[in-house]
Amino acid sequence: MFTEITSKDNQNIKKAVKLKKSAKYRRETNMFIAEGLRICTDAMFSSARIESLFVTDKAKEKHPCEFQQLADYALNTYIVSPELFSFISDTENPQGFLCIIKSLDKTYQFDTIKNSDKFLALDNVQDPNNLGTILRTAEALGLDGVVMSKDCCDIYNPKVVRGSMGAVFRLPFVICNSIKEFLSNNQMLNSYAAVVSSDPHKITETSFIPPCVAVIGNEGNGLKRETIDSCTFEITIPMKGRAESLNASTAAAIIMWEMIK
Repeated sequence: MFTEITSKDNQNIKKAVKLKKSAKYRRETNMFIAEGLRICTDAMFSSARIESLFVTDKAKEKHPCEFQQLADYALNTYIVSPELFSFISDTENPQGFLCIIKSLDKTYQFDTIKNSDKFLALDNVQDPNNLGTILRTAEALGLDGVVMSKDCCDIYNPKVVRGSMGAVFRLPFVICNSIKEFLSNNQMLNSYAAVVSSDPHKITETSFIPPCVAVIGNEGNGLKRETIDSCTFEITIPMKGRAESLNASTAAAIIMWEMIK
């Protein structure tokens, strides 16, 4: 059963717009939006709870099988005009599929850390494009999970969800008060702080001993001093030329690759 929505004043439309714009509202409601056919189907195949599905007639006709699957799975399905879809969309060229999804609970997967586990921790990473790329790379390289301090950008930011290419639905993650606190509560982990310096061990000469976690810092300021002091080791990515630092997602990719070699 589908419901057609024609007005911007509809409560479901207002809710979708607010979820798109406000991290505070996403936290209060424990919901977020995911946009695009692939991301919506990833949510379904990952058993995420889809509260509402918004689709245009054109998208429904172009992808009838996927639409029917999603409509059967979602609790509510709404048909909207292209103009109304653009109002709730977060992309320049929307595909005509958007879901409201219940926030995911992945914390239980960190209750028992195995001796072989390898994690990535993010300390105040702010750029949603960086976070989305990091999650996507972490899943692709087979990491066991990602830890984020609560001052990182919202993992349910639409840009993060879209940039993760569905990894947000599948990759275990936990949000903690601080990386210092997480490390204090998980002292069995060998922790490696990524810093910019000529003194620490080069990452190419580092053996990551599991269970372990590599820690990446803020794009502009790097790791907090308290985080570095809480780690077992300090590591650095050797660079040539005049480069002084790397983009956070690039640094994370290099470190994760070295971890899993």
